[in-house]
Amino acid sequence: MSKLNKKLTIGKTTVDVPVTLVDELVNYFNPQAGASRYKARAAMALGGGYTAADKTRRANQKGSRREMDADGAILPDLQTLREESQEMYRNSPIATGAINTNITKVVGTGLKVKPQIDRDVLRLSPEQADLWEKQAEREYLLATETIEFDLERQLPFSLQQGLIFLKVLEDGDLLVNLARVSRPGSPYKTKLNLIEAARVCNADFAADSDTLAGGVEKDENTGAPVRYHVVNCHPGSRRFWRNRKQLSWQKLEAFGRNTGRPLVLHLFDKKRPGQSRGVPYLAPVVEMIKQLGRYTDAEIMAAVVSGMLTVFVTSESGEAKFGPAANSENPDGDPSAQVDTTALELGYGSVVGLMPDEKIETVNPGRPNPAFDPFMMAVLRQIGVALELPFELLVKHFTASYSAARAAMIEAWAYFNRRRHWLITLLCQPVYEAVISEAVAAGRLSAPGFFSDPLVRKAWLGTSWVGDAQGQLDELKAINAAARRVELTVSTLDEESRKLTGTPWENKLPQVLKERAALRKAGIKISTYEELVDPADDGGSDLETA
Repeated sequence: MSKLNKKLTIGKTTVDVPVTLVDELVNYFNPQAGASRYKARAAMALGGGYTAADKTRRANQKGSRREMDADGAILPDLQTLREESQEMYRNSPIATGAINTNITKVVGTGLKVKPQIDRDVLRLSPEQADLWEKQAEREYLLATETIEFDLERQLPFSLQQGLIFLKVLEDGDLLVNLARVSRPGSPYKTKLNLIEAARVCNADFAADSDTLAGGVEKDENTGAPVRYHVVNCHPGSRRFWRNRKQLSWQKLEAFGRNTGRPLVLHLFDKKRPGQSRGVPYLAPVVEMIKQLGRYTDAEIMAAVVSGMLTVFVTSESGEAKFGPAANSENPDGDPSAQVDTTALELGYGSVVGLMPDEKIETVNPGRPNPAFDPFMMAVLRQIGVALELPFELLVKHFTASYSAARAAMIEAWAYFNRRRHWLITLLCQPVYEAVISEAVAAGRLSAPGFFSDPLVRKAWLGTSWVGDAQGQLDELKAINAAARRVELTVSTLDEESRKLTGTPWENKLPQVLKERAALRKAGIKISTYEELVDPADDGGSDLETA
């Protein structure tokens, strides 16, 4: 029972810490232990209700943690993270596969535009709107689907999308400068200039400040990017440090002063308010992938050693009568070859002689290790969780049931669709708007009110984007489900066409009508959907397994 309460004040917080009978006994026999006991009880009294914040618990005492702002947590480690990510993409199968899977599923053969203007705002008839949309698509393809659209004259925009997404995943971010360059044979000046993340840094390597961090200069009041500082040479090149006196920085304006439209697209996956730079996709799993690589190398070496069969023969001379072991210096085991005999090494079916007083200790590495594959699979599952890639897709190994495989693909495509939306919003749509704006300004497209009213301009620039289709594990099931959704009017032919083939339904209609007319003319009967599909078929599949 408490006889005395002591009031303890820390900062603005005051708590009552009772002195119990046990406290008095401990203080009487050991004052030092009593003080430590009281200090611990005071800390508990000042604590909240979360055990995760209780520093007296052993699990919460390891390591140091402190709250940091976005740039404080990212910028000091950003160069190291980029270097690690680049090295792993070059040399780690897991890292390479994860990034390439993202590019294949999100970008594929390129995201394609389908103009969809707001006909009500523009007061156009369906025929007029269709005609303008087709012309806008032609102008867009004329400008972008050529190597002239690339400032380096190497890739059309459909292939640049994959490269851009790759560098965002690998480095964390990328600058896309919407440069304007005139070239013979190209009616459009808009070009894409890709700038790697390492080239974006503070001018003259100045320290970060409130308005300049990681090469991004921000507005003092709003924090919005104003301009980007880009060095004229990549820090990873040899001439960067050799010619440091010749280095110069270009300041790229983020937005047009008069139009307010973006001049530079800074692509990164923003996770926190105030974040200036992006983080590589592999950052959370760098250490785990590196350790897996070391473990794999060790297991492979152990398996190689286990596969070696070496016979040791003890004789008076210490020389084997069967010739030297085959190795890299003497692959055929030629007895007359001049090889280094100062050290013994295992060979493929080799025989090694020993002196009478020499002995050999055999080692059984126990390989192949039966626990290797289960352990690797368990770690890869954790890596897949961090990267939002289901285990089956990460390792390209589908051995479960049809239902499990389909669930994995559905989960993966939820992530891929989010990434695709991100890429469309931050890259594809701004590029389309830049091209169409130039086409209208040059008189190649007629769009009344385009530059005078923001609402009208937005109406002219409406689009939908189409990417490669997801693909189906069971096409018959997918077709039956699509037909049923259209029949119930919960979906449209266009929506189902995009899901199944990745192309709009309207684009196929002229060819479908042409083919059916030719078949009728040839007297060939065209089977309808009802004739092709057995009404008694419930859509089951042989792929379904227990």
